[in-house]
This record gives sequence, structure tokens and C-alpha cells, in this order.
Amino acid sequence: MALSNEVVLRPRFRMELEHSSEEALQAFEAAKNSTAEIVITRVDDHVFLKIPKNKQHYWSPQLDLEIVSFEEGKTFLRGVFGPKPTVWTMFMFLHFAVASLFIGFGIWAYTRASLGEPYAVQLLLMCFMILGWFALYFAGRMGKAKGRPEMYQLYGFMKDVLDLD
Repeated sequence: MALSNEVVLRPRFRMELEHSSEEALQAFEAAKNSTAEIVITRVDDHVFLKIPKNKQHYWSPQLDLEIVSFEEGKTFLRGVFGPKPTVWTMFMFLHFAVASLFIGFGIWAYTRASLGEPYAVQLLLMCFMILGWFALYFAGRMGKAKGRPEMYQLYGFMKDVLDLD
């Protein structure tokens, strides 16, 4: 699995399996009881692979798998690496807050400019919001880099359970 340096904070992959979806899901059910290195949770056609709590750090990723069959003999596996849902929600909230403040400062600057009043402070605040967005982006990239070894561990575990390669 190649993790590129693209502007992707949640890498995705897709593959076709030679097993039926039920066989693949049962393989994860069997692995759940025989391993302590990965926490496996299954909900319907979704399997979530996580690092155990005692080995997790703030940036620990999880692997969300969806295993589905749309026609006989064709099973597809879709995977998404991402941070824990609480970390992802916090990052999305912060991005929304920065964007909202940027728009708000822009409206404030436009209003002051329309009234013929100075608006340099508002433009400066807008620039700070742009810097805030870059800070969030680079924090996400740093977290992805810190979690990369665990991403490979989760991916390797998935391949072992499904007998790929």
C-alpha cells in the first residue's frame, strides 16, 4: 500500500476479494478472539480495526472496512484510514470555526469599507484565519505522519486475516 504525499488526510483504498463477503466477515470474527494486538469491531458489513487503548496515542489511526457483494462471485472491500472519530470531529469543527470567522471578518471588512471607515484590522484578522487554516492543515499532516507506522500495521493485519498476497 502506497501512502502518497497528496493532500489526503484520510487515505482510501478499494480491492476486489476472491472470498464471499460472509467468508471475509467471518475471518474477522475468528481473528477477533485470537489477537490482542488489534481491536476488531464488526457492525453488519463494516469492520473497524483499531490499535488497543494501552498502545494508542492522540494521532492513532483506525481502519474502517466495508465488505459488500453486489453480485454473485464479486466481493468488494473499501477501506478508509482515519483518526478516531472524536479527533476527526474536533478537526472538522475547528475548520468550520476558522472558515466562519474568515467569512465574518470579510463581511465586517466589506461593511467598514462601504462606510468609508478603515478596515485594516479586519483584513489582518482574515490573514490570521488563513494562517490558522494552514496550522490546522499541517497539524493534520503531522498526525498522519505520526500514525503512519500504525496504518501499515492495520493494513498488514487486514491482509493477513484475508489471506491477501
